[in-house]
Amino acid sequence: MPPIMIKLPDGRYTTSYKSGKVKLGSVCLRDVFFVDGLQCHLISVSQLTRDSGCIFQISDKLCVVQDRISRILIGAGKQCNGLYFFRGVAVAAAMQGSNLESMEVWHCRLGHPSSKALKLLQFSDFSSSFDSKKCDVCIRAKQTKESFPLSMNKSSSIFEMVHCDLWSPYRTPAICGSRYFLTIVDDYSRAVWIYLLTSKQETPTHLKNFLALVDCQFSTVVKTLRSDNGSEFVCLQDYFLQKGIVHETSCVGTPQQNGRVERKHRHILNVARVLCFQAHLPIEFWGYCALAVGYLINRTQTALLQEKTPFELIYQRPPPMSHIRTFGCLCYVHNQKHGGDKFASRSNPSVFIGYPFAKKGWRVYNIETGVISVSRDVVFCETNYPFQTTNIEEPVSSASLQVNEDDNDFSENSTRIGTTTIPSSKSNVVAESDIETPLAPIQSSRSATTTVTPKTLCVPSMATQKPSYSPSSSIVKQLWQDTDSPSPGITTPSPEKLGRGLRPKNPPTRLVDYVTTLNTLIHEPYPSDTPYPLDNYLSDSQFSAAHQVYILAITSAHEPQHYNEAILDENWRLAIKSEVNSLEDLGTWTIEDLPEGKKALGCKWVFRLKFNSDGTLERHKARLVVLGNHQTEGVDYDETFAPVCKMTTVRAFLQYAVNKNWVIHQMDVHNAFLHGDLDEEVYMKLPPGFRTENKNKVCRLRKSLYGLKQAPRCWFEKLGSALREFGFEQNVSDYSLFTYEKGGDRLHVLVYVDDLIVSGNSLEVVTTFKNYLSECFHMKDLGVLRYFLGIEVARGPDGIYLCQRKYALDIIAETGLLGVKPVTFPLEQNHKLGEVAEDKDVEPLSDPLPYRRLVGRLIYLSTTRPEMSYVIHTLSQFMKTLKLPHWEAALRAVRFLKHNPGQGILLRANTELTLSAWCDSDYATCPSSRKSLTGWFIQLGGSPLSWRTKKHDRVSKSSCEAEYRAMGDTVCEILWLRELLKAFGIDCSAPTPLHCDSLSAIHLAANPVFHERTKHIEKECHFIRDEIKRGTISTTHVNTKSQLADIMTKALGRNEFEVFLPKLGVRDLHTPP
Repeated sequence: MPPIMIKLPDGRYTTSYKSGKVKLGSVCLRDVFFVDGLQCHLISVSQLTRDSGCIFQISDKLCVVQDRISRILIGAGKQCNGLYFFRGVAVAAAMQGSNLESMEVWHCRLGHPSSKALKLLQFSDFSSSFDSKKCDVCIRAKQTKESFPLSMNKSSSIFEMVHCDLWSPYRTPAICGSRYFLTIVDDYSRAVWIYLLTSKQETPTHLKNFLALVDCQFSTVVKTLRSDNGSEFVCLQDYFLQKGIVHETSCVGTPQQNGRVERKHRHILNVARVLCFQAHLPIEFWGYCALAVGYLINRTQTALLQEKTPFELIYQRPPPMSHIRTFGCLCYVHNQKHGGDKFASRSNPSVFIGYPFAKKGWRVYNIETGVISVSRDVVFCETNYPFQTTNIEEPVSSASLQVNEDDNDFSENSTRIGTTTIPSSKSNVVAESDIETPLAPIQSSRSATTTVTPKTLCVPSMATQKPSYSPSSSIVKQLWQDTDSPSPGITTPSPEKLGRGLRPKNPPTRLVDYVTTLNTLIHEPYPSDTPYPLDNYLSDSQFSAAHQVYILAITSAHEPQHYNEAILDENWRLAIKSEVNSLEDLGTWTIEDLPEGKKALGCKWVFRLKFNSDGTLERHKARLVVLGNHQTEGVDYDETFAPVCKMTTVRAFLQYAVNKNWVIHQMDVHNAFLHGDLDEEVYMKLPPGFRTENKNKVCRLRKSLYGLKQAPRCWFEKLGSALREFGFEQNVSDYSLFTYEKGGDRLHVLVYVDDLIVSGNSLEVVTTFKNYLSECFHMKDLGVLRYFLGIEVARGPDGIYLCQRKYALDIIAETGLLGVKPVTFPLEQNHKLGEVAEDKDVEPLSDPLPYRRLVGRLIYLSTTRPEMSYVIHTLSQFMKTLKLPHWEAALRAVRFLKHNPGQGILLRANTELTLSAWCDSDYATCPSSRKSLTGWFIQLGGSPLSWRTKKHDRVSKSSCEAEYRAMGDTVCEILWLRELLKAFGIDCSAPTPLHCDSLSAIHLAANPVFHERTKHIEKECHFIRDEIKRGTISTTHVNTKSQLADIMTKALGRNEFEVFLPKLGVRDLHTPP
């Protein structure tokens, strides 16, 4: 090109020899001249507005260049010496971010959506230079393999089809206790609903609730529901048929057929990881991350919906976005509990963790106290993430956690009256707070813990709350509200201000001087929340992750001893809530003034862990118990007896049912004693955790609360009345057995306090009866009998197998013998335990409690282990004169359990139900008293029914007399069993054979012999002769090797012992031959 002269602003001239095009962002500048030596680039405003379609906004300090049509920012310049220095698009976007929210901020707010989705937002101007594909968090959280092609099927209206799936149990429970989440996706709008679940069994409940929500809120119904073949969905097949819903299931191994929700799971987890990584949250917050993701997905535009949001398709209006905040950011919640202190802090630092359902506010996690709450009075700092830079220190005192619950609900879904509207877009602060779930603060990094000097102690700051009252009760159902706000430098409070169970614990002196070689490798001890110095020098970091999980699993089950200890744990708080609700629903008490001259009984909370038959934790059980030991007979109570079924009756019940091929089900009564009506006038003090302004208020009990001496009797009378009203007859041989017969329908019910076994000749009659009971009481239908009173029940074609494997393993673990070598028989054949008890040279053991506890547990184990009857009887003789050989013999019995912990008895099916009995005696077996021993073993249809080892109450002068007395004890048991079996309809007209290995005793029973050797025998022993004459029993001689009762009276060697086991009906289902 020819040279062109150019006049500069200062009046000088210069020459340009080149021209061309320059791209400035999205704007292309044409006819640009290149001049050497200029210190800056010069742009003509008139030329730019005329050729490039730009507009300028000029002030005394700033010049902004925008596209005339789209108003997209092109650049900006600052005024200096009369000129505006243009800085380009990148710098202009940064300048804009100082006043307007940048695209990066909204990218974080909305859970890191794509750049394309961000450009669809209409409520602000964004620069187009941001690319979500270059976001480090997005790359780490969302990088995936190539996806399957999308399905072309599309619904034509909302809820025409929904897709459901359950996300599998995560290895780390969420902070709210959940391990699953249920995802429901609407096919038309792509709207998503997420429900957190603690177990799969909750899935049907949430699905039913969702279908009811659609019906009520949207005036439509779900027509088709698509899921996989999970049992949690298949079990609702009948329910779907009743509602007219088509349930489509995918083929086995073909998750692509349920691709909508499978892909949505990936979307949810991608964004949930984004939120977690962005805020550096501990993994326990994954549940709240998932809930927040569902909320944000429904409010994010997508090209799939023609640039609309799922919210807009469902509600026919754009979603409000003014309340959206960056997940996991720092926020400050207004502190309404400052107690009037003018210099107290007016806000609590917290972490924003989502949006609650049906509440107008934000869900926040209090950093200091670990309380999760919902509040409208919040100020956000959206660029700060507390878990990234700030360590959240564990409270020093275990009394620091606060439990603030609504009057009628302990859960996070409790709502309060008077909730105001959501804040406007111009304000972040509003005026109400809801406590949801109090939780222990979570430590984000082990290495970043703050050190507290030994001379000071962090103590809780006391927070008060104005009590509120229920219309039906003046009691505030509210737990203690002592919160912990660590504040170094405050001295230790006086001991009298600490509650029971919360007193400071001093380390034992035996651990003070303990050190390990690990100490030399650690520059600073690990911070620990335990009170023992040794723990500061020990670490589990050398273990694998799987082994650490195992260690935590076997040590996490803890039963608190006091109420103040229990409320620190979420699971126990929920258990207390459940119990309180049951007490209120059943009208257990009324609040009254204590009459003059009356006394109010105390009460306490008792906490127990309930386990399944496989050893897994079933539930946490909290129970309010009256201190009945302070009751006065004739004033607070009269009669107290209440029957429970005998284990022999249980075996007879099951033997008859399996022989007749009857249905056997089990039911449990929820809070059984609370159903019993209380006739006496009994008053109780307010339970721990209850508050009232009037100190004279007490609870007058209207129901038989646990702990009252008459509570079991009241409950049994209530249950018995309901059963008799249905048509049952109560058996006189065992008052816990009820029988029903009408037409062709037959039912048997066995009662053990609040556990019921129901057996019938048809499933229909059993179901009818269970429905009747459920109308009378709050029942829990446990289905087919599998686990009853610690006994595991397995039914097969051969019969019913009973064992106590879990119970046996618990005994082995408790005694610390899991790693020892087992033995094949329980007791040495020629033991001298009786002689040891009389030997004064052998010192007794100082602590007999472990031995007594072990023997007590073994006694209950004999319910399904007849082969251990003799050894248990022998060990129980030395409860007071305990010495080391006795303890070693007890441990040997445990080692025998380890040989076959699953050994039990088999109740055979398809046999003739006839009684057979064996009796034996060991003459003068006791070295101190010379009393003899009786042992009997009775079978029903070849299955073990009753057995016992018993010492005589007087000395026998001969072995004949001892055998005769043993026959008398056995005949008593036979007579009772014959009467019991009549209730089942078993024919007992034939005499029962009684096998004895003593001919002299048999002859004495058959003939009225009177001579010098027998004249002293009491008359009550001679009733055997009367029963033989009546044809009730018939005596039969058997040799000693075939005497089944021989194992009940003496210790046998290995070979003899193992020969008797199959004859007794003892089997091991877990290790079959």
